[in-house]
Amino acid sequence: MSGILKYPIEYLPFVVITLLIAFTVHEFAHAYTAYKFGDPTAKDQGRLTLNPIQHLDPFGTILILIAGFGWARPVPVDRRHFKNPRAAGILVSIMGPLSNLLLAFIGYGVFYFLISSGSWTNASSFIMDFLNIFIQLNMMLFVFNLIPLPPLDGYRIVEDLVSPTIRAKMTQFEQYSILVFLIIIVTPLDEYTIFPLMQKVSNFFLSSFQTIFSMFM
Repeated sequence: MSGILKYPIEYLPFVVITLLIAFTVHEFAHAYTAYKFGDPTAKDQGRLTLNPIQHLDPFGTILILIAGFGWARPVPVDRRHFKNPRAAGILVSIMGPLSNLLLAFIGYGVFYFLISSGSWTNASSFIMDFLNIFIQLNMMLFVFNLIPLPPLDGYRIVEDLVSPTIRAKMTQFEQYSILVFLIIIVTPLDEYTIFPLMQKVSNFFLSSFQTIFSMFM
């Protein structure tokens, strides 16, 4: 997360726009998937929409403006509506991060097209800067949200993968896991733990994107 704050101030508008899109699509993906599996909770609360206002958390939005990072309001999910709660729960949880991976893929496709076709010489530099930030931040959100610590999506996925007995034990230690998460995020430890992991995974997918697009362009 500290990596986001290292962007120069002139890039802050790009960061804000990217996060507004990324957070909105991420939460919509959760809501839409839950709705398709029979849970109307998010829809009934007006969350089945691409309107950012419905997804933004007030304090998280302020942080976007002053720090370049924040969070959206979690989508409400009532697992009692699912015929298969564990399978549906996994898909609902994973669709948020996958939506960010898809956004990064689309952004990379546009970026690669401009580069390979030579159109980048005619494109304004701010377009290339925006695409670069758009790709990086969506990749970061994809990897970050899959970390198996609460309150991230990765933790919810693990909860549904393990047995009910293990899940009950995880719940007992959840408050401590949240503390570990906060320590890692708000201290320099992220430079030695989460950040290297995100870098390696992001580089793997970006390399895969390049391979894919190079086959068609």
